[in-house]
Amino acid sequence: MMNELIRDILRRIGPLIALIAFVLLITWLAGFAGIVLQRRVTFGLVNLVAVVGLYIYMGNSGLLNFSAVGFMAIGAYTSALLTMLPTMKHTFLPGLPPWLAAAHVPPLAGAFAGGGVAAIVALIVGWPLMRLTGIAVGIATLSLLIIVYIVLGNWTDVTGGQQSLMGLPAYVGLWTAGLFAAGAILVAFVYQETRFAIALRAAREDEVAARASGVHVLRERLTAFVLASFVSGVGGALFGHFLGTLRVESFYLDPTFLFISMLVVGGMRSLTGAVVGTLVISVLTELLRLAEAGVSLPFTATTIAAPAGSGDVILAALTLLIILFRPQGITAGREISLAFSRRRAVRKPAPPAS
Repeated sequence: MMNELIRDILRRIGPLIALIAFVLLITWLAGFAGIVLQRRVTFGLVNLVAVVGLYIYMGNSGLLNFSAVGFMAIGAYTSALLTMLPTMKHTFLPGLPPWLAAAHVPPLAGAFAGGGVAAIVALIVGWPLMRLTGIAVGIATLSLLIIVYIVLGNWTDVTGGQQSLMGLPAYVGLWTAGLFAAGAILVAFVYQETRFAIALRAAREDEVAARASGVHVLRERLTAFVLASFVSGVGGALFGHFLGTLRVESFYLDPTFLFISMLVVGGMRSLTGAVVGTLVISVLTELLRLAEAGVSLPFTATTIAAPAGSGDVILAALTLLIILFRPQGITAGREISLAFSRRRAVRKPAPPAS
């Protein structure tokens, strides 16, 4: 009986164990590579945090969300303002309020504060937005992204406006990004196993039936939206402290469509799909970047290079092909399972009736 209970628990958390082990394995292997590849992997892990945050809402609700990068920007600038040295803020942001100019917290507290501020903003704006359905949600979240972009780009006293905000402590390295990515996966997995996420997925499949069954659709959507914004805000803080500088242009349409492509290619209805999509697009992006830079043929002075911009075209074509021929993504909405979980999942045939 105890063995069956243990196997049942391991079967339920098998995807979580596999995904976290996979992320930590990549982080460990990247530690043996050169500094350039380490930074590429670190950047990919930061992107994974953002894609997992996007999955928490989009994957469970089935609704488009273009505002995730906007909440990343809120988290990034909040963390920057709290972790920068007062002397640096006096240099780059002389118009800051005195209490904010003197504030200085540790990096970890700044990252979670960035996520917390993003979650508070999501709670305020999400209450009316989550009442919308269909294409209206996508248009509303895109409008929210534009509003955040314009406000941050013109709030010169606080964000520096269109200028680069420098002086951020660059504490995000390979293992920092890896552990935060594992933590984001843990948060997303725990949430998707709760009754709140189950109710939200029921509304995703049939909203009318879910409402008739007593599901409070607005509350469940708002819960997922706030939690997703928190994870996105933390991802934005990691992004800023990885580069050491912030520009408002870094949080607009390009990363928005990149993260959505990662989620769609991998499979937006599973956490495994978010991880797989991030891995596939990150590797493909790196290969295409190398192809555009040019490859020298051995024993010759000839260099073959792909046309400029071909990488973006290929990524867009890949997303289009996935949508056309495999709408559920690479994973088809399924979670990864451990070997023993697959064996135990096969039930024995019932004994013949007497």
